[in-house]
Amino acid sequence: MIITSPPYADQRKDTYGGISVDKYVEWFLPISQELLRVLKPTGTFILNIKERVLNGERSTYVIELILEMKKQGWLWTEEFIWHKRNCYPGKWPNRFRDAWERLLQFNKTKQFNMYQEAVMIPMGDWAKARLRKLSDTDRIRDTSKAGSGFGKNISNWIGRELAYPTNVLHLATECGNKGHSAAFPEELPSWFIKLFTKEYDIVMDPFMGSGTTVFAAQKLRRNSIGIEIFADYYNTVKKSLKRVELYLLEEETVYG
Repeated sequence: MIITSPPYADQRKDTYGGISVDKYVEWFLPISQELLRVLKPTGTFILNIKERVLNGERSTYVIELILEMKKQGWLWTEEFIWHKRNCYPGKWPNRFRDAWERLLQFNKTKQFNMYQEAVMIPMGDWAKARLRKLSDTDRIRDTSKAGSGFGKNISNWIGRELAYPTNVLHLATECGNKGHSAAFPEELPSWFIKLFTKEYDIVMDPFMGSGTTVFAAQKLRRNSIGIEIFADYYNTVKKSLKRVELYLLEEETVYG
């Protein structure tokens, strides 16, 4: 699996120099070509990215990148949304504050590894009231009244404690100081790592930064590869990984 959050267009200039909107697709395509080469046929690539606003208009460079990656041979399989529960308030004359980011899922084939049971969530209180008294149509695969073409059988969920999540992740942003200008919360890569990999699989982050992805992978007992062009970040992550390894060894000693 590959999961990463590269520098966004015209952002993180003090850290990575910044890539202009009109050059971003050209800059990223050679990278995505190499990622396509090394990813296993059953693997998944998750790209965390978000368009910026330029001169009062939302940029289209992410859409353009998706289209060009499809030409490379990628399948744009799914799009997840990261809802930032604690995004800071602000005021703009012609828009509201950004409270979400894209997580684009790409694959090489339609048949890829996915372990949905690993990310199931509690059914919730709604199920107690909704499933208490079912109508006749709740007990068959009833066609949607809205004409969407989707059918459902509500009775299938009687007695179940867990349900599959949606493609919207409600996670707080990273508030701690990790010594990096764009660290995301460890819960974010952890969720995708559990969904698309098993223990001892390989997880790679080609823009490692503060090392969030490799830390998450190690804690979940996956092998990890992190790539970073700045020595300071690399050395910091390397030292921190030793602490993670010690923690895992202690955990194995205590719990077997």
